[in-house]
Amino acid sequence: MADKTPTPHIKASAADVAKVVLMPGDPLRSEFVAKNFLEDPVLFNNVRGVRGYTGEWNGQRVSVMASGMGMPSIGIYSYELYNFFDVDCIIRIGSAGALQKHVGLRDIVFGMGACTNSAYSEQYGLGGHFAPVCDYGVLECAVETARQMGLKYHVGNIFSSDTFYDDNGGGLKWQKMGVLAVEMEAAALYMNAARAGKKALAICTVSDSLVTGEATTSDERMSGFTDMMKLALDVAAKIQKV
Repeated sequence: MADKTPTPHIKASAADVAKVVLMPGDPLRSEFVAKNFLEDPVLFNNVRGVRGYTGEWNGQRVSVMASGMGMPSIGIYSYELYNFFDVDCIIRIGSAGALQKHVGLRDIVFGMGACTNSAYSEQYGLGGHFAPVCDYGVLECAVETARQMGLKYHVGNIFSSDTFYDDNGGGLKWQKMGVLAVEMEAAALYMNAARAGKKALAICTVSDSLVTGEATTSDERMSGFTDMMKLALDVAAKIQKV
């Protein structure tokens, strides 16, 4: 693959980035993961304050870099990582709002599929509606790891919304279709992975519930979801050992 690095958004070389990248939305969460979990983390990007680090976890190189909020933002960063930095897999580690009563605060949600109200897929000219899904092998590894860690988790559809403040009440409409939770990035990540022939999985911690009205604080969302972070790091290491 021809070296097209650095890019307008990532000031690094391909060698600076690991084959598996954890991708939180918040740059401060990226920094938190790097400084609290990775061995010898090195900052490889800080363009626009979007921090990216590479270090080691369980003997494997792992990178963590923020995506920003929304599908346009993760669409840019994941596209560049897959296509220009030769990244094999991106694991989103984010927050989500529960849409079902049985999905509780701080539960883990694995996005097997990502419904969306976005027009992101129209760029491919498919003449229909693409169904964005994660990589099954990465999902299987994540579920098994969650079991081993004794975490409460759910697997199923999530809803990637283009809007946080929705005039039509947005997310709750998807409840009747069994969708577990709402977030804002996974569908674009899954589509970029599919187009590039790469792997992706969205792992979200429930930060609030659209059903009960419960919510965590912004500080908790930045640094408090450590079970999800450790889970994703273990998965990142395991899939590289296969």
